[in-house]
Amino acid sequence: MTMLGILGVDAAGASITALFWFFVALTAGGALIAVLTTRVIRSVCGLAICCLGLAGMYYYLHSPFLALMEVLIYIGAVCVTIVFAIMLAEPDEPPPAPRTRATWAWAIIMLVPAFGIFLLLSHLSLAGPWPAEPVMRGDDSLKAVGISLLTTYCLAFELISLVLLAAILGALVVAREGRTREH
Repeated sequence: MTMLGILGVDAAGASITALFWFFVALTAGGALIAVLTTRVIRSVCGLAICCLGLAGMYYYLHSPFLALMEVLIYIGAVCVTIVFAIMLAEPDEPPPAPRTRATWAWAIIMLVPAFGIFLLLSHLSLAGPWPAEPVMRGDDSLKAVGISLLTTYCLAFELISLVLLAAILGALVVAREGRTREH
């Protein structure tokens, strides 16, 4: 008898749980890299890692379409657009701004709502069934996906387009600033 069998956990359940925690660690690690690094290119790589972890969690929740959209839109479009903006910008980076008391105070003030959101999301995730129940499969044709995108998921579809627009505008601002900066 294996150790997992002694503990009352089957091997499939343990591997699924381990896979879920891997995706959680990937998401959290990528987010930390994106936030804590001082170089923009490392932040973009952290964002891509974070989005890859989110895609894994979407797939874990029996939503392969959202997982694919996460990879295509956020990694394939947003991150690549930001990388192009970095490539178009000047290679010189300004020296990092010194951290003052106001910076640390602002960081602490921002941690309070972040911790509250973390607690709320933790409560919601622990109260729900994990893993999510599989959705009954219907018509998986391209026509059905298009109809659901324009009816059921219309708001999410439009929000994704706004995120892409913001990413493109941000990339243009970064690229333009790099070209007009005086040396």
